[in-house]
Amino acid sequence: MLKFLHIVLAGLLGVLRDRVTAFDGIRLVDGESKCSGRVEILRHNQWGTVCDHGWDLLEANVVCLELACGLAETVHHGAAFGTGTGEIWLRHVQCSGHESSLSRCAVVLHSNPHCTHENDAGVKCSGILFTPILSLLSPHNVFSAGETVRFSCSILLGHHISEFHLYKHGVSKPVVTQTVEQSLSRVELTVSDIETFQQGSYSCRYSIRGSSPSQQLGSPPSNSVNITVVELLTPQHWYNTSSEAPAGSVLKGHSFNITCSTQQEYPGGSFQLRLIRSNGTVRQSLPALAPSVTFTFPSAQSSNEGYYYCLYRVQLGGRTFVSRESQALPIAIRDPDPVLSPVVISWLVSGLTFVVAVVIIIIVAKVLCNKEKKPSELELETRSCVENTYVALSINKL
Repeated sequence: MLKFLHIVLAGLLGVLRDRVTAFDGIRLVDGESKCSGRVEILRHNQWGTVCDHGWDLLEANVVCLELACGLAETVHHGAAFGTGTGEIWLRHVQCSGHESSLSRCAVVLHSNPHCTHENDAGVKCSGILFTPILSLLSPHNVFSAGETVRFSCSILLGHHISEFHLYKHGVSKPVVTQTVEQSLSRVELTVSDIETFQQGSYSCRYSIRGSSPSQQLGSPPSNSVNITVVELLTPQHWYNTSSEAPAGSVLKGHSFNITCSTQQEYPGGSFQLRLIRSNGTVRQSLPALAPSVTFTFPSAQSSNEGYYYCLYRVQLGGRTFVSRESQALPIAIRDPDPVLSPVVISWLVSGLTFVVAVVIIIIVAKVLCNKEKKPSELELETRSCVENTYVALSINKL
């Protein structure tokens, strides 16, 4: 029987509940700041008070958040901030704590109407908001350029939050702003196609709604989260060898070296030289103690012939990052030319033949020039010497 009466009374009490009639404004007066004092609401252009019957932390939180004053620190009864004047507009207000305004809370009608201004309700708000917590949803904090970075910004209570913001330290404007349609305590903030200039330290904040759009209260910044963005450039490479070798070749047995270089280096990086040849692939690695390293080959052999590629790799934050390979560098191994090649021998024979021929001509010319010849009676001899050679011209008498 008692249980039945309890159910009936609970039902009647529910029927007597109604929504607070909307009002035009709310304020806290006679406190130490705008975020503490006696609760007053404006209705029909007249400020009135709220009865403290049923007034507790839930109702006080709604008032503090509506005024962008954080959350309630203490709840006050019995006109702790002095008695008000005018009408007592609200009696026995009951909020769940998630309402955006005191006008959205329920009120029990006809409940103990004997309220006076000695029962005016008050509240002292924190004036600040809880500090949010920022974390990475990814298991690592090092990313390649072009990847997506997902952050999580959360708070213990999510009343009246309007927006979440992600800030990069040193930048005044938020990198990402996420509007919240409902009262949430956690939101995901995403940065797509991250670039190297976006690496650094990040924090998040949130804003809460006031009683008007112009009333916004920003939270303190969260903890900091650092991220690193890795962008490995394609390395360059070239080779050096003896000057006697034709372009693109190395003489067998001669030394040569290949240098790999990059414009972007990270601590702990290394260069890898990859040789692709007809019978397989050979790899060598050297630590990147400087922007460039040199792979040395003291004596070139046929096994060193093929296509060489260079790449840069580094391990950061538990991840391995590898650059693109450089363009192929073809190197051929050639046998050195013999000391007397057929061409050289041919030149030597031709030169010697020419010298012998010249010597023979000179000897014959001298013999002819030194030979004496007597002129006959009927012969008129005329002699001339041109270039040590005498020519005899004979004229017969008519």
